[in-house]
Amino acid sequence: MFKASTRKLMLGAVALVATALFTAAPAFAQKTRITVYSALETDQVGPYKQAFEADNPDVEIAWVRDSTGIITARLLAEKDNPRADVIWGLGASSVSLFDSMGMLEPYTPKGADQIKPAFKSSKSPMSWTGMDAWLAVICYNTIEGGKKSMPKPAAWMDLANPVYKDSIVMPNPASSGTGYQAVYAWIQIMGEKAAWDFMDKLHQNVAVYTHSGSAPCVQAAKGERVIGIGFDMRGAREKTGGAPIDLVLAKEGAPWDMEATAIVKGTKNLAAAHKLADWAVTKKAYELYGKSYAIVGYPGMNPAPPNYPPSADAAMANIDLAKMGADRARVLAEWTKRYDGKSAPK
Repeated sequence: MFKASTRKLMLGAVALVATALFTAAPAFAQKTRITVYSALETDQVGPYKQAFEADNPDVEIAWVRDSTGIITARLLAEKDNPRADVIWGLGASSVSLFDSMGMLEPYTPKGADQIKPAFKSSKSPMSWTGMDAWLAVICYNTIEGGKKSMPKPAAWMDLANPVYKDSIVMPNPASSGTGYQAVYAWIQIMGEKAAWDFMDKLHQNVAVYTHSGSAPCVQAAKGERVIGIGFDMRGAREKTGGAPIDLVLAKEGAPWDMEATAIVKGTKNLAAAHKLADWAVTKKAYELYGKSYAIVGYPGMNPAPPNYPPSADAAMANIDLAKMGADRARVLAEWTKRYDGKSAPK
């Protein structure tokens, strides 16, 4: 009798466990994994993923991260067979190009009406929303510059001075968004012919073209080069970490681009993509962006990180982001023909 009762209890317990597992299975099955293409910094992707998934436990982000140029080229190559569901943290100049090619899914995120007008598509429904703006700055190593009698530059044209020969590093614009925004800003500021003449002279002083927008300021911070033309956020972080560098906003104007979010047309995970697009324009998201950037798309936020150049927004050059995207292939082809010989190995 005791054995029979025990057997019944065991069978009942097994049935309960099976029922619980069966009931829970749909909850697990409902978790959607979305592929997100991004040019965010490597130290940003973890916190961004964690914050989004905490508010959306039914969606999981799988990152595909690289520099702006690489991600842009990959999305263009996959145009007819898209692999990405969402773009989160890629230059708006690239995203505008995708928009013109019909590669984006129209969608106006919930709450998009709250963000600054300059930080969203003018279309209805929208095709993208902006996150933050980043600038190209001159990172100057004060110790190495002093040792080598190389003065701190104040303008882009100063970098053409032969005194800086082999002492400048900048990003390859075909690989790096920071590199491309610098090249395109010079064209907008100086005019096409004068800009290429300037770049011919600058090329004589460049030691290497990197494939990362962060690398030039890191190299300047370490004293490997006197000057790095690079990503503002990385320069500020290196200086905050104790590096002997000054961040210079060139007097002709600071090149810039805006990080953007967009849904890729053809995604098979549209509902989950909508959730990420919605979350990307929340105040919580902009507070996260503001930990790394001084200029964000949410009104009333002025989150200048330590050692970020003052009045950066006033120094931003007048750049047409849509034209910057449309001219990309032509400008990069010319740049590559002239200067690619000094690019670092990939």
